[in-house]
Amino acid sequence: MQKILLIEDNDDIRNNTAEILELSNYEVITAENGKIGVEKALEHKPDLIICDIMMPVLDGYGVLHAIHKNDTIKNTPFIFLTAKTERSDFRKGMELGADDYITKPFDGTELLNAVDSRLRKLALLKKDLAPGLEGLDNLLEASFGKNVLQTFAEGRNTNLLKKKQTVYSEGNHPIRLYYIIKGKVKTYRTNDDGKELATDIYVPGDFIGYIALLEGGVYKDSAEALEDTELAIIPKEDFEELVNNNKEVAQKFIRLLAKNISEKENQLLGLAYNSLRKKVAEAIVKLQQKYQTGDESFVIDISRESLATIAGTATESLIRTLSDFKSEKMIDIQNGAIKILDGKKLASLLN
Repeated sequence: MQKILLIEDNDDIRNNTAEILELSNYEVITAENGKIGVEKALEHKPDLIICDIMMPVLDGYGVLHAIHKNDTIKNTPFIFLTAKTERSDFRKGMELGADDYITKPFDGTELLNAVDSRLRKLALLKKDLAPGLEGLDNLLEASFGKNVLQTFAEGRNTNLLKKKQTVYSEGNHPIRLYYIIKGKVKTYRTNDDGKELATDIYVPGDFIGYIALLEGGVYKDSAEALEDTELAIIPKEDFEELVNNNKEVAQKFIRLLAKNISEKENQLLGLAYNSLRKKVAEAIVKLQQKYQTGDESFVIDISRESLATIAGTATESLIRTLSDFKSEKMIDIQNGAIKILDGKKLASLLN
């Protein structure tokens, strides 16, 4: 049961608010002034603090300041209860680090919605989020109660690209963010000899081109449609507004990008040191995971050239290895498409 500390000097408001929270299956700890409230926060380590502003002994601003000075409770979500509605009071509270305000008088629904929103956000921040935009999307959904990134992309201008058409090119400056509505896109880098190295594959629901936007630099890779693709076009200014207006989202985004960098480093090490069989198996397994399916009958319909760049090997070597996998009954090949027959055996090659 989640614990909520309620700090309120008015007996009626404190008792009524506590009753509403307890009826919603929260454990409620109460305090009648700010000094006692800080002491109980240190003792009980609540999941959320709801605190009045105007109180004797120590006011709400003092409570918030004291909470943030203690490492064991400084990250506890904090909601102010206040009858004061002047703009300066809101600004002062936000500058001190308050998460939300509830203005008196309030009803039970308003109170519970605010509490639920903050606790859902806290639970998500404690989780190990998925890498990339999926994790950011989960964070935004928990924070705002909807799929913000998908909503963000809706109603945008769209581009229709044919197979092998370029989305953006390495070395160019980004002016927009792309959201994949339909189709598949690969990103790749090209060495001095003109050889391609695939860096990732993106599918519907993914955003691409965001790293260059965050860095304020140029694209470090190129992007190309693997099949007929529809992209939503989002101006650079809109993307920056989404990230810059929420400090927590921006911080979490940085952590997610750090995970992506670690994955890319592991990928490059694999390309440098793994055997040919392991490279090809890893490429197939990666595609299966990318399409988010655990089905061992999963079919990969991708050109041999594209799969070879993902595996980091020559097309001829890839074809020979696929033939070996087929002989070993790990895969089947039907009309050029690769069907996984034994995913477990294929994954065992990665160990």
